[in-house]
Amino acid sequence: MGRPAAATRPGRRRGRFEHWFYLSPALVVLAALLVYPLYQLVLVSLYDYRQAQVSGAQPLRFIGFDNYATLLGDPRFWGVLGNTVVFAAACVVGTLLVGGALAVLATRLRPWVRTVLFLTALGAWATPAVTGSAVWLFLFDPTLGLVNQVLVGVGLEGFAGHSWTYEKWSAFGLVGAEVIWCSFPFVMVTLYAGITSIPEEVVEAARLDGASTLRIAHSIMLPMLRPVLAIVTIQSIIWDFKIFTQIYIMTGGGGISGQNMVLNVYGYQQAFAASQYGLGSAIGVITSLLLLAITLVYLRALRRNGEVL
Repeated sequence: MGRPAAATRPGRRRGRFEHWFYLSPALVVLAALLVYPLYQLVLVSLYDYRQAQVSGAQPLRFIGFDNYATLLGDPRFWGVLGNTVVFAAACVVGTLLVGGALAVLATRLRPWVRTVLFLTALGAWATPAVTGSAVWLFLFDPTLGLVNQVLVGVGLEGFAGHSWTYEKWSAFGLVGAEVIWCSFPFVMVTLYAGITSIPEEVVEAARLDGASTLRIAHSIMLPMLRPVLAIVTIQSIIWDFKIFTQIYIMTGGGGISGQNMVLNVYGYQQAFAASQYGLGSAIGVITSLLLLAITLVYLRALRRNGEVL
């Protein structure tokens, strides 16, 4: 009895490291593309690195964590962080709701209608962020925009010349709508694939047992879709937390007096507009750490519930 157990140990060891062998090429590429830039980002954040140092007029001066202390002691940084968290959370929730609803709808459509829906949605997803932002900004233009003209045409005279980017939350809402518009196709297609992979026998058995459609969705389909939901949620969090192009273009670099500033735009302004490259790098490091922490906490919660391996 002891020999078979001993004989299986080398096989178990091989199985334990086999997946790392297959992943090694991708890990090498990721290390080359990510590890060195991250190392440089952290390194620059530890120096007083400005235009004078770039030009060689002054030597580099190591200041340790002073850039981080400056940020953490700045009320504006905390305001920008709050804007980023609220904006990203709203975009993630909106993207999941729209994408999930259309995924369910796609399962009930005729094949040709579903194909048209997917092609239209993928067209929105494939649109470059700069182009999409410019189109949305034109649609909501105070004088020439189609949206204001339609609203005025149906009797809402208060929208004549209305600026959607003047008020803070109105501007965030406009940008958020554009972000959801270009992000929901990924969620829709992924969830649709997950829904169609659920065995029909399981759903039919639940119906025969008298389960309602809501009960089937809550007790059968949702638990089976949770790994897929975990993927699209994490992807959405990462994408929406590091939004830059849409905010920068649609609010003119962060809105009036920086009211629509988010972390990526704030870091860009500090690094390139103010030439404080060390401070901008510190913002980038903090953003990366926040994204890593959010992802790890979310994955740990899913693993605790047995929803991911």
